[in-house]
Amino acid sequence: MTLHRPLLISLLMWLAACSSIGAESMTATPRPATPTPLQTSTPIWFPATNTPSPQPVHTQAATPELLIGLGGVITMDDFSNPTLWNTAQSDQGSATISRQRLTLSVQPGIYLFSLHRDLFVGDFFTEITARPSLCRGADEYGLLVRAQPITYYRFALTCDGMIHAERISVKERHVLHEPVLSGDAPPGAPSEVRIGVWAAGSELRLFLNGRFQFSITDLNLSSGTFGVFAHATGDTPVTVTYSDLVVQSVEYTPPVETPTP
Repeated sequence: MTLHRPLLISLLMWLAACSSIGAESMTATPRPATPTPLQTSTPIWFPATNTPSPQPVHTQAATPELLIGLGGVITMDDFSNPTLWNTAQSDQGSATISRQRLTLSVQPGIYLFSLHRDLFVGDFFTEITARPSLCRGADEYGLLVRAQPITYYRFALTCDGMIHAERISVKERHVLHEPVLSGDAPPGAPSEVRIGVWAAGSELRLFLNGRFQFSITDLNLSSGTFGVFAHATGDTPVTVTYSDLVVQSVEYTPPVETPTP
């Protein structure tokens, strides 16, 4: 085939152009470098901690058992028999039993007590419920133990929340425990408290509502009966009702101290 010169030149130019394009297409275009990933810290949700050394556990020392040596019930008096207690009535005061309660009522300045007629005990634990209905300030009421008509131990509560203990002998008053404030002694009236006394040998312990208050030691009275009292120390009357007397035996021998050489 014979080509004309102008057509041949055009064909050669077209082939050259195609070769240039092919060469360009065959040339590898450099890719951008893959970025190195940033070093990120892995979150630690529960970091390790130093395990503390175990510490010794401190516990409070146990409260010493103060109601020890309790035995059987000697008597339970519900105050249904008025002949078991001293009763009286006058313008100055009265001791009466009614509806299974013993009530002492006294005028200002008067002291009155009532004793159980048939009990005579040495070592014991006794409780009785007292309910002051008229009472204020230094007015007194409470429990008599190892009692005889002219001598006894007296555990007293005052109507301003104080408690104390005395030994009464004929007309003498011997303070065995000075008055102290007690959170278990109800201030004023009307109120209610359970009075308890534990006695073994020369030691006597006072409890109110089952909680220990104080202890006294005295060698003068070893046995007797039980009683209750009311004392109007101010210028207003006092009325206190007693009920539910319980007496238990106590078998306890105090430890003997070893003499120091």
